[in-house]
Amino acid sequence: MLARDDRPDATCFADEVAIDFPSVALALDRIRRGFMVDEPTERWQATVHLSAPDARRGATVPMEVPVRCTCSGCGGRGESWAEPCGRCHGAGMEFLRHALKVTVPAGAMDGDRFHFTLTPRQNTPTRVELRVLVR
Repeated sequence: MLARDDRPDATCFADEVAIDFPSVALALDRIRRGFMVDEPTERWQATVHLSAPDARRGATVPMEVPVRCTCSGCGGRGESWAEPCGRCHGAGMEFLRHALKVTVPAGAMDGDRFHFTLTPRQNTPTRVELRVLVR
């Protein structure tokens, strides 16, 4: 039986000093970020202006929220043919406006704050803080 250091396969690469393979650390980090949900959610604040009658009876308000998503130009790679993507500037992500309607409940008062999370399919969740101002 061979000792651990006497194995033929243990010394076969002993004369190799440098390996010409590029590091995969950056690629693995991007893959992990793409599949894992440990990234902090985006935060967005908005103000809704309501008249006193609308605040008393409640209102539905249209709004647009910027949502971070995968760049449609490069598919999230950040590059196209080894050139940085012109659309996302190499980040692999872009912001798109997501239209929605928010219902402010009846009896809302000036200064009330509402929190909700917008989670578009296959994109990063966005935490929204909505502040009500009654005119």
